[in-house]
Formats: sequence, structure tokens, C-alpha cells
Amino acid sequence: MKRGDTAPDFTLPDDSGEQRTLSEFLSTGPVVLFFYPMASSGGCTQESCHFRDLTEEFAEVGAHRIGISPDAVSKQRAFSAANGFDHPLLSDVDGQVAKQFDVWRRFSPLHAKRRTFVIDTDHTILDVIKGELKFDVHADEALATLRKRVA
Repeated sequence: MKRGDTAPDFTLPDDSGEQRTLSEFLSTGPVVLFFYPMASSGGCTQESCHFRDLTEEFAEVGAHRIGISPDAVSKQRAFSAANGFDHPLLSDVDGQVAKQFDVWRRFSPLHAKRRTFVIDTDHTILDVIKGELKFDVHADEALATLRKRVA
């Protein structure tokens, strides 16, 4: 998936077990979908907390933040509770959605690549942010893309 592509719709359980669909989020604003390899690991915690800490800035541009990893719902729930996240964490245990977004590693214990997609309300991908070790960059760059969108 690259800038200009159409993001596929999908449904996955969130950290409370509720089924969530991408198109439902997009009906009320753009989405920042950030894939991370493993809940509660150091880098993933740093990245997810940075998204949490920019809550007001993302609200100003009307965007939803959604984390997604191959972790089970129960692990996502514990990760969210431990860090006070105000955004949903989706559980993609079999990697179905990660494969659709081309961020799935078949031969690694950390199956999901760290990748962030900024998705407009019509499912168009506005930006793809890469960087396995750039934990704080993803949220900042996504926010910059969204600010350009509303300017």
C-alpha cells in the first residue's frame, strides 16, 4: 500500500472485544492507522503513548487514531489499561489486515512491521510513514499530513 491507494475496509475486535470497522471510523473523519509489532514492548509503548499524548492535536484536525497489532484482545486490553490510552487498539491475530496493508512478516516473531497509514474519509491513503526504530516520528508526521489536508 502506498500514497494514493485505496485502503481496504476491514473489521477487527478492539481492546474491549467490540467489532470495529474502518469505514465506521472514516464516516466521521480521517483515520491514522498505526501498525506496531507487539503490545507492551518498549518501542511500541513509546510510540502508542506519543499518539496518546497528541490527543488534542489529532482532535483539532478531526482524526481518529487506531493502533493495530497481532496481539490478542486480552493483551491489547492490558496494554491500553496500563497506559491510559484513549484510542482503540485492534487485534489482528492472524495478520489478515496486516497482509492487506503489506506490513506482515512471515518469518519473524514480530509479524507486524511498524507502519502508519493516514487515510482520508474516502479511503484514499494520504501518507505512509515508515521507520521501525523511529517511535515518536509516526505520530508527528501523521499530524503534519493531516494539518496540510485541512489547510
